[in-house]
Amino acid sequence: MNVNKNFKYVLYGLILAAGIFIGWLFFGNHSKNDQTTEHVHSESEITIWTCSMHPQIRQDHPGKCPICAMDLIPVKTAGTATAIIDPDAVMISEEAVALANIQTTIVGEKIFSPLRETRLYGTIQPNERLLHSQVSHVSGRIERLIVNTIGESIRSGQAIATIYSPDLLNAQQELLEAKKLGQPALLNAAREKLRQWKLSDNQIAEIERSNAPSPIIHISANVSGIITAKRVEQGDYVGAGSPLFDVADLSSVWAVFDAYEIDLPYLKVGNKVDYTLQSLPGKTFSGKISFIDPILDKNTRTAKIRVEAANPKLELKPEMYANAIIKSSLQHQGNEIVIPKTAVLWTGKRSIVYVKQPNTDTPTFKLREIELGADLGAEYVVLSGISVGEEIVTNGAFTIDASAQLEGKPSMMNSEK
Repeated sequence: MNVNKNFKYVLYGLILAAGIFIGWLFFGNHSKNDQTTEHVHSESEITIWTCSMHPQIRQDHPGKCPICAMDLIPVKTAGTATAIIDPDAVMISEEAVALANIQTTIVGEKIFSPLRETRLYGTIQPNERLLHSQVSHVSGRIERLIVNTIGESIRSGQAIATIYSPDLLNAQQELLEAKKLGQPALLNAAREKLRQWKLSDNQIAEIERSNAPSPIIHISANVSGIITAKRVEQGDYVGAGSPLFDVADLSSVWAVFDAYEIDLPYLKVGNKVDYTLQSLPGKTFSGKISFIDPILDKNTRTAKIRVEAANPKLELKPEMYANAIIKSSLQHQGNEIVIPKTAVLWTGKRSIVYVKQPNTDTPTFKLREIELGADLGAEYVVLSGISVGEEIVTNGAFTIDASAQLEGKPSMMNSEK
């Protein structure tokens, strides 16, 4: 009985040993392989941990923020541990690049057109050299306004008002008395006094012939033009030199355009200007820049550009809207580096682009400050900052810059790391 019992214990021991051996065969190598795989995985990828409140905190292991004690969160996987990544660069996954529609372009040289088109907007204005003030030549009371409407046309020599003037009556009586006395010096002085009040020689001769002085005088227009303002009403008392009407001669007008300061370097006196008017569709007018205002408007940041235009048919009316195109020459030598405007981010003082870093598994971009040259409309000439063959972001630069700001890296809002 004892022999059988001992044999049974030996058999159970052999079975247990065989089970342990079989388990080691099946599970021991698998566990070792898992450890090896996990070790390789940990060496092939690096996870960056940062604080959601303080993105400048960055480390390669989890923990708490040293500033606010919040738990750090994983940002992204940096890729292969052996890859050399610029600490100022921004990495964005392929999926994020596709979702943000980030597009890039290889920088190259280009021969651009020597002419730059500048579009300006403005209005037709009266020629200030042809603005006049029609005044009364004698003092008195306005008996009648023959011309009484703004916008009415007048011609030189036309009677525009009638004035009752006691001073004029006294001057005529002095003329008649001098004629009676037969003293040439007094007579000439009396005549000259009336001439100063704009009476013609014919009017003076008629007074001497009729021997009937009158206190009523007609005021005649000095120039031809359009009445733009009325300064008096019938019955008003006026003095010598008092304005009655403002008159504009519209046979010549100005086309006045607003030019932004960024356009001023390309505009010169003498440049040809082609412009159209909304009220005269299908017709193009041409002229040359005759004046560029040396002082900018502090509110609109524009300077006035003046083009003189003959207007014999009075087609061009003040305050008509005008659209102009000016083609100006650009100074350049041979090929130039030209990039799209969509690639440039403005910070007020700096112009920056994002350059894609070469030889990285994950798309990586880095901020680059550049110096811009001529504005070509949809493109800029680059004077310095990038080289031919580099790859720059032409769409989605704001998305990359936002990511740089969140990670506490140099961005358009902060040039320092």
